[in-house]
Amino acid sequence: MKTIALFGKTLVPENGEYMKQLFKELAGNQVEIVVYQPFADIVAAYVPEGVRYTVFHSHEDLKADLLFSIGGDGTILDTVPFVLDSGIPVLGINLGRLGFLSSISKNEIVNAVNSVLTGDYTVEQRTLLELVSPEKVFDNVKYALNELNVIRNPEHSLLAIKVFVDDVYLNTYWGDGILLATPTGSTAYSLSAGGPIIAPNAKNFVITPIATHNLTVRPVVIPDDSTIRIQVEGREKKFVFSMDSRSCTLDTSVQLEVRKAGFCLNLVRMRGEDFFGTIRNKLMWGKDNRN
Repeated sequence: MKTIALFGKTLVPENGEYMKQLFKELAGNQVEIVVYQPFADIVAAYVPEGVRYTVFHSHEDLKADLLFSIGGDGTILDTVPFVLDSGIPVLGINLGRLGFLSSISKNEIVNAVNSVLTGDYTVEQRTLLELVSPEKVFDNVKYALNELNVIRNPEHSLLAIKVFVDDVYLNTYWGDGILLATPTGSTAYSLSAGGPIIAPNAKNFVITPIATHNLTVRPVVIPDDSTIRIQVEGREKKFVFSMDSRSCTLDTSVQLEVRKAGFCLNLVRMRGEDFFGTIRNKLMWGKDNRN
């Protein structure tokens, strides 16, 4: 018997029927269901009569063969502190909008469950960033699937951000900030800031400046086995630091050191899915309103 964990953050009422369908499909296939406790409170009204499940609260008590992330891409980002190095594959069911990572639409739930239970799927390994120092910035959740960013406080002036790659000086970026993105994150904030799209299996990171004051500065692609050091300089004494959906304010005396994590996030893909087809469809390449 398979054990499947359900993780989510919120659910709008119009998607309640899809949750009922998911619970019914899993229970009908004798799947052992375990639900993230806060999400269980949200979806309790949509659990069909007779369907039983248990709950989990953290990485320590999450025991499952797969995890279904129910929401959008942001929900998948939030699965990282729970999955960590367990190797549990994550399948994204898209109840959000764009959905680069959450590739299963709510109308495909039945087919997706059947594919998962019969093993008819593939797994993509997605690289994570690890914050080496400072430690315990976000209660020791020091990993990011998309990116980390250093940006100025909205009410403050521009930052001067000095970056080193493997102890070799790269540049001092004058502007609103910089991003360090994984291939997964290359289609997120980095893309909107002018960074390149990087295939998931490419062994690279990208450093993307945000609203740089030097127009000749461009994004730089670096090997993902590099160690990156970031030091904020200039007049400002504080800056905003983010890793995926987590953010805080740090003092400019703090130096950041970042590297590739020692494990990956296993992302479930259905047969026939491919990265290039996804970006072609999601970004509407080749679409012309005149046609």
